[in-house]
Amino acid sequence: MFDHIIPTTTTADAQTALTIHAVTPAGFGKWLESQSDIHKSWIEANRFEGKRGTSLLLPSNDGKAASVVLGFENDAKSVWDFAALVSALPKGTYQFDATVTSDDELCERAMLGLYLGGYRFDRYRKIDAPQASFVRPANKAADRAENTARGIALTRDLINVPANDMGPVELAAAAQTLADEFSATITTIVGDDLETQNYPSIYAVGKGSDRAPRLIDMHWGDENAPRVTLVGKGVCFDTGGYDLKPASNMLLMKKDMGGAAQVLGLARMIMAAQLPVRLRVLIPAVENMVSGNAFRPSDIINTRKGVTVEVGNTDAEGRLVLSDALTEAASEDPEILLDFATLTGAARVALGLGLPALFSNNDDLANALQNTGIEMGDPMWRLPLWDDYRPMLESKIADTNNISSGPFGGAIIAALFLDRFAKGAKAWAHIDLMAWNPAGTPGRPEGGEAQGIRAAFKVISDRYGK
Repeated sequence: MFDHIIPTTTTADAQTALTIHAVTPAGFGKWLESQSDIHKSWIEANRFEGKRGTSLLLPSNDGKAASVVLGFENDAKSVWDFAALVSALPKGTYQFDATVTSDDELCERAMLGLYLGGYRFDRYRKIDAPQASFVRPANKAADRAENTARGIALTRDLINVPANDMGPVELAAAAQTLADEFSATITTIVGDDLETQNYPSIYAVGKGSDRAPRLIDMHWGDENAPRVTLVGKGVCFDTGGYDLKPASNMLLMKKDMGGAAQVLGLARMIMAAQLPVRLRVLIPAVENMVSGNAFRPSDIINTRKGVTVEVGNTDAEGRLVLSDALTEAASEDPEILLDFATLTGAARVALGLGLPALFSNNDDLANALQNTGIEMGDPMWRLPLWDDYRPMLESKIADTNNISSGPFGGAIIAALFLDRFAKGAKAWAHIDLMAWNPAGTPGRPEGGEAQGIRAAFKVISDRYGK
């Protein structure tokens, strides 16, 4: 399983573990007053002030390590304060004090920080594991943290694998492995069968590669339970097609299946938590390549919905493959339909790399996702499905174009294109995300990243898990 590398905790004997005292900056002064003269002097000598994400090893009378003090803020971002511990502490075994373990929400954030702080992608080169190990509290908060961390690690791993080892076949194999772990059922429609089974848009985009396109379709849970459907863009590499990307823009295109990675990570969380839902995961897995069989600008392609699309730009391929998957997803009238996609540079221009754009046809779902995301430190920000822009997708010879007639509002235009194919879902949300950390910070190393799935899991769990 891809997430095998995340656990950093151990059930070592708590009697020998060094205690981690977690202290907020506001409470640092009072905590310091209760410390021994030796610790006060040591803290002063090291100019430690209890700032968030900073830690200090405290000595015993004989000069050996006695305990640790960590500065943290008791807010959504405290996950990353705790993540910093993993690489900061020397070899040894550590455990949190009651400040953390007695607070269910804080304990979950702390343990999630430790798990993510220990994440490393070592498939292609040896990376030394963190030296510190941590006692895992025997509570549900730690269980929840591990479940979340495994979903995030799966997402990160899938994105980090380069396209030569993560094509449509390998992405389908990763989905099959996940399905096997949780006794889900999975079917895959491959190559020419996509055309015969009426997934013409997926086929049109993927047929230019010698690695056949496919639609991955996974089902799990009670058929009579509320339907939750996840759709993820699985473009395993995107050259831009005949509208070829410049070399600099192609360097990160192994991450263009980041949407697929998100939904597999989220699906893992849902299945491991045994949420009482009928889960469906749909992933159109393709490569957008240049070849004699590749689709071209000005081609007109059909879609599963019967809507004809004029190809204004072959580099706007993600919305094309999603159109067929969303049409199939919406046909079951799910209670919640979420799609994740590394879809537009325009969303990154508008909101930056760390804030996915959220679009929805349902205010309750949109508000829940945005508010929960902000509360949890897994943010996304809603942009409008602005009806006045719909005419910008008009084509003179097809039902629609896949791009706008103008240069502005690109993320909204893409969402409006998808909205046409999501009709039928009671509540649909589209998350346009980066799926990548450009620089490493504690718990968030440079590379593939999960964005929005913690928030989505919480919304689904709160709605159906009680």
